[in-house]
Amino acid sequence: MHFHTVALVGRHQDSGMDAPLRRLGKVLQSAGCSVLIETETGHRTGVQDFEQASFQEIGARADLAVIMGGDGTMLAAARQLATTDVPLIGINHGRLGFITDIPLGSADEAITSVLNGAFVQDERILLEGRVMRDGQQIFSGMALNDVIINRAGRGGMIELRVECNGAFMHSQRADGLIIATPTGSTAYALSAGGPILHPQVPALVLVPVAPQTLSNRPITLPADSVLSITILALGRVESGASVHFDMQALSNCQEGDRIDVRRSPYRVRFLHPQGYSYFATLRSKLNWNRMVHPWDEPD
Repeated sequence: MHFHTVALVGRHQDSGMDAPLRRLGKVLQSAGCSVLIETETGHRTGVQDFEQASFQEIGARADLAVIMGGDGTMLAAARQLATTDVPLIGINHGRLGFITDIPLGSADEAITSVLNGAFVQDERILLEGRVMRDGQQIFSGMALNDVIINRAGRGGMIELRVECNGAFMHSQRADGLIIATPTGSTAYALSAGGPILHPQVPALVLVPVAPQTLSNRPITLPADSVLSITILALGRVESGASVHFDMQALSNCQEGDRIDVRRSPYRVRFLHPQGYSYFATLRSKLNWNRMVHPWDEPD
């Protein structure tokens, strides 16, 4: 037995989440584990079969946290547990599932395998950042995927000044700028034209969103880079800007605000069943495994 106390965290907005949570909890108990369920998950799904615990209590007591939902559920749980070193395993009850990689139908078998020690470990870096205004910190957060500065609503382009380790890189006018970890390189950054970074590559990627100048291209930087992005101008009088740390947002950014971003000293530890392959995940999620033949094309 490698794990004695296991916590369950679920996407409680999903209907029908109660049944798979109960089933998985019974599997864990049958394997000799004590089972906790995250308080909000238990309350919203009506699963009262297991002891409820806050994220703080999970961090102090659990040897493993099983996250059932989509990647958004995993992102939220990872930020909550990042400082605790509790390993996470993801079961996909969502759509795409890059980091909740175990299909729901394989959950019981996969969890049993992990409990028996047949797993691979995968560490991911986090970002931490803050928003400064007139020398005062007005917002801070952590992100597993990305930090995004973008225009708000129907406003025009925003103008940003970007510095790396105190050195001026460039100014740009665009709809926004994404600072992504390797984990986040397959999220919004990929949609905006950025590269895919393997999770073990110690790097960050900066990806402009719809830049005015097409020569503004994505750039990969060392993971220990310290970035400062200053909002120089908001396209129109009624324009605004927002900053997102994964799903945490500050929506009322102003001209002169500075966003400082660096790698967090904490890491997130994912566990996968033995045989896990990052490239298999890419093939599956991005349809790289689909063979296209001339006869497949529409008439």
